Amino acid sequence: MSKQRDINIEIVKEIQAKLEGATSVVITDYRGLNVSQATDLRRELRDAGVEYRVLKNTLTRLAAKAAGIDGLEESLTGPNAIAFGQDAVSAAKVLYKFAKKNKALEIKGGVLEGKVVSIEQIKALSDLPSREELLAKMLGSMQAPLVNFASVLNAPLRDFVGVLNAVKEQKEANA
Repeated sequence: MSKQRDINIEIVKEIQAKLEGATSVVITDYRGLNVSQATDLRRELRDAGVEYRVLKNTLTRLAAKAAGIDGLEESLTGPNAIAFGQDAVSAAKVLYKFAKKNKALEIKGGVLEGKVVSIEQIKALSDLPSREELLAKMLGSMQAPLVNFASVLNAPLRDFVGVLNAVKEQKEANA
């Protein structure tokens, strides 16, 4: 085998591992972005814990086939960059936010937990709150009944102290 073929085989294995390990994958067409815009996009994705790479379509198709992902071929045309996210919404959220500001970035398709998803589904993912936001809301919902219960238990004592204070003030006013 040739040296380039060996290199390509390793790259396909690496892409396959990324496709299998990522919760979400978003394919974009980055043509038209200037260097500073591409740098800003990469920084935003990196801050969100998303890996963003330019990969050859042929090698990506081979890796997708090896990973058991069917239907990704139509998104793999022209120059592409692929975002690999460890949670379901981070890649979609950052890319859609960036695409609103920079019309040159086009979202072409993606994969969510091993299944190919449409552009509309990726857009819907971008509208979802992040994992941290959902956990905070859930924790707030779980704490609310406990806070209300504690308030109800303290109410008679609070009312009793209020009555005693009113009696005290009345006696001081009469004295």
